[in-house]
Amino acid sequence: MTERNTMSTLPLLLDGIRVIDAGDAVGQAAARHLADLGAETILLEPAGGSPLRAEEPLHDGHSLPFALRNANKASVRVDLDSPSGRSQVRDILAGADIAFLARDAADAVDLPRLTDGAPHLVVVVSSPFGSTGPRADWQATERTLLALSGAMSRSGRPGDAPLLPPDGIASATAAAQAAWSALTAYVARQQSGAGQVIDLAHHEAVVTGLDPAFGVQGSAAAGRSGSFRRGRPPASSYPIYPCADGFVRLCLLAKRQWRGMFGWLGEPEEFADPRFDSIAARFEAADRLDALIVALFADQRGADLVEEAARRGVPLAQVLTIGEATAADHFVRSGAVVDTEIAPGLSASVPVGSVQVDGSRLGWRTPAPAAGSSVAPPPRALLGGGTAAPAPAAPFAGLRVLDLGVIVFGAEVGRAFADLGADVIKVESLAFPDGLRQTRGGEAMNASFAWGNRNKRSLGLDLRSAEGRELFLRLADHSDVVLSNFKPGTLDSLGIGYDALAARNPGIVVLESAAFSSTGPWARRLGYGPLVRASVGVTSLWKYDAADPESWDGVTVYPDHVAARVAALAVAAALVDRARSGRGHRVEVAQSDVVLHQLGTLAAHESLVPGTARAVGNRGRALFGGVFACAGDDEWVVLDARDATELAALEALVGSAPGADEGVLAKAVGAWSETLTPVEAADALQAAGLPAAPMLRLPELLDDAQLAHRGTYRPLVHPLIADPLPSENTAAPYTHLVEPDPSPAPLPGQHTRAIARDVLGLDDATIDRLVDDGVLHQAG
Repeated sequence: MTERNTMSTLPLLLDGIRVIDAGDAVGQAAARHLADLGAETILLEPAGGSPLRAEEPLHDGHSLPFALRNANKASVRVDLDSPSGRSQVRDILAGADIAFLARDAADAVDLPRLTDGAPHLVVVVSSPFGSTGPRADWQATERTLLALSGAMSRSGRPGDAPLLPPDGIASATAAAQAAWSALTAYVARQQSGAGQVIDLAHHEAVVTGLDPAFGVQGSAAAGRSGSFRRGRPPASSYPIYPCADGFVRLCLLAKRQWRGMFGWLGEPEEFADPRFDSIAARFEAADRLDALIVALFADQRGADLVEEAARRGVPLAQVLTIGEATAADHFVRSGAVVDTEIAPGLSASVPVGSVQVDGSRLGWRTPAPAAGSSVAPPPRALLGGGTAAPAPAAPFAGLRVLDLGVIVFGAEVGRAFADLGADVIKVESLAFPDGLRQTRGGEAMNASFAWGNRNKRSLGLDLRSAEGRELFLRLADHSDVVLSNFKPGTLDSLGIGYDALAARNPGIVVLESAAFSSTGPWARRLGYGPLVRASVGVTSLWKYDAADPESWDGVTVYPDHVAARVAALAVAAALVDRARSGRGHRVEVAQSDVVLHQLGTLAAHESLVPGTARAVGNRGRALFGGVFACAGDDEWVVLDARDATELAALEALVGSAPGADEGVLAKAVGAWSETLTPVEAADALQAAGLPAAPMLRLPELLDDAQLAHRGTYRPLVHPLIADPLPSENTAAPYTHLVEPDPSPAPLPGQHTRAIARDVLGLDDATIDRLVDDGVLHQAG
C-alpha cells in the first residue's frame, strides 16, 4: 500500500485555525473536512465518551463510522450537565474560531450567552431540520432525508417501488455543506472580526446539494412544471452490459464517441447512416444496437474492454464493488486508499482524503483519538478582532475567479464563489462550447445553464491561439483563482497550467479537477458521472438486492454537486492560507476520490469483513425499515426502526404482535400504510417516535412547508426564459450574510468587450481586431 504523507511535508492550509467539535454525526464529519485541511480540531466528549462511539457497524469494539469521522482530531472530556462544566465549555469555545454544535450542545452552553461573550466565533448548529419550521422536532435518518429530497422519487425500476439510494451519501452531502458554510463565515469574519451562527439543516443540504430538483442537471427541468410523471423515469441512458468477469457501463454522448463504438462493432451496415450520430436515433434503435454490443462484450474481460475503449475514445468503465475499487491499482498508487490504523489497535484499508495540494494528499494524519486523551486547550489571542459589526460586503467580494469549468461540476464550483460576491468570469470558446449550453430546440438559454451560471460574466476567448493564450495569462495576472475540470494535463498543454500562471502571479490558486486523480493509471480515462459511480462501487450498491444484476443510478447526477462543494471548500482553504503566507497553491480534487471518501465506512468494513459492502435495497441497515405503499397512485412512505424501543412503538402503532418475524411485521405495516396518505403515515410514525417521511417528487418540493418556512428557494429571473425559475437560496440560514442580488447567466461572450477594456486595458480598435481574428468573440 502507498505510504501516507508525513505531517511535516503537508501544506496545512488551515494551520492556526482552531475548530471545536461538539457536533452530531454530520457536524463531526464536517469538522473532519477542516481537520484534513490542517485546522487544529478538538472533539469534546462526556466522561464516558461520545454516544456516537457506539454507532454501528462495530469491529473489535470500535465504531467504524466514528473512527472515520474523527481522524486528525484531539479529544477532551467535558461535562455539559453541570454549571461549572458548561462554563468550562464556553471558555473552550471562546478560544476557538469555528465550532460545530449539535442542538442539545447549543442549548446546554446557552448559545446566545456564548456568542455575546465570544462575538468572533463562527458556530454551525447542525440538526436534521434546523431549529425552526414545522419539522424542527422531527427525527431523521439517511433514508428519510432521501425520501424528502426528491432523489428517491426518480430512483428505481419503472413500474416498481421507488428505490432508496445507498446509505452514506446523504449525510456526506450535508457534512460538505456544513464545512463550506463554516469556512465562508470564517472568511467573512476575517473582513469584519464578527462571527455568526449558522442554523444548518441536513434536510436543506441534501435537497440542494445531492441531486437538486432546481439545479444543474439534465432531468431537473421536470421539476419546473406542475405536471409530472408517476413512477420512475427510464434510466437507460448509461446502459450496463455483462462481460466475461462482471459488468461494464457504457456512456455514449458525443458524435466522436459513437464513431469510435461504430468502428469497434466492425462498422455494421445497418448503423452506417449518419443519422445514428444522434443520441435520439441510437435510442430508437436500442434493441438492435444493444444486441451487437452484448455479443461484442460477452466473452471479454472488463479490464480489457476498458483499455480498448480508451484506445478508441469510447467512455466505458467496469462496474466494481467497493472492495474491488479500494483494491484497484489506481486508488492504491494515487494514495487515495491506504492501510492505516483507524482506532487504537485497529487497522483497515480506507480512503484517506480527496484533496491534493501542491502534489501532496491532504487527509489522514492521525487515527481517531481515545476519549479524553488530550487536555483542554489553553486560551489564546484571536486574529481578526472581536467587533460585533457584520461585514458590509459578501465573503468573496473583491475576488476575481477565472472559470474554465464545464457541465455540472464546472458550473457549480464557480457558482459557489459567484453567489457570495466574487467576480467570476466564465472563459468560453466557440470551438469547444460548454455542453451545458445545449438546448433541445435551439433556445438561447436553458434552465440548467441559468441555474449553474448565475452571477457570472462571460468572456469569449480562443485559448488555442497564441494571442488568446497570452490574453488569458494577462487576465490571470489580475486574478486570484483559476477553476477547471478538464482531463489532467490539459491546462499545461494549453500553456496555462499552474507553473506558468504562478511564475507570473505567485498568489494564484489553481483548481484542477477530473474524474480520476492525475497521479494514478486511470488519469486519462474519460470520466462522466455514471462512469465514476461505476468505478468506485456506488453503482453496485444502487440495487434492490445484492443479487440483482440491474442497477438504478442512471438518472442521478451524483457526485457532481457535492464534489464541487468539496472542491470549493479546498479552494477557499487555499485562499485562507494565501492571506497568511502570500503564496498560492495548485489544488486537485478527483470526483472519484470524493465518492470513495464518502463511502469510507463501507470501505473500512469491507476490508475488515469481506462481503459486508453489499446492496441492501429498501430494507436498509436499521433493525427494521422499508418503503411502504400508501393510499393513492405511486405514493410511498419511508420508515426506520433503529432500536428495540422504536420497534416496539411501530408494532403497537400498526397492531402487529410483539416479536413477530420481519415478514409478518412488514405485512402489518403495509396494511396500515395503504389506508393513509404518505403525509398522514409519516406524521403518525413521527408522533410514535420513529423517523419516517413521505416520498416527495420534484415539483412537490416547492410546496413543502418546511422548505418554504426556511426560505430554501427564491425566484431566479432570466430575460431569455419565460417564467421565473425556482432556485436555491443559501443552503443554510446565517445570522448575517451579505449576498449580491442575483444576476442572470450570460450568453457566450456577453461581457467580452467590457472585460477586455476594463480588466485587460485594451482599446476599442484592438478589441475589434481581436474579434475579427477570432481570438475574442462576443454575444451576437
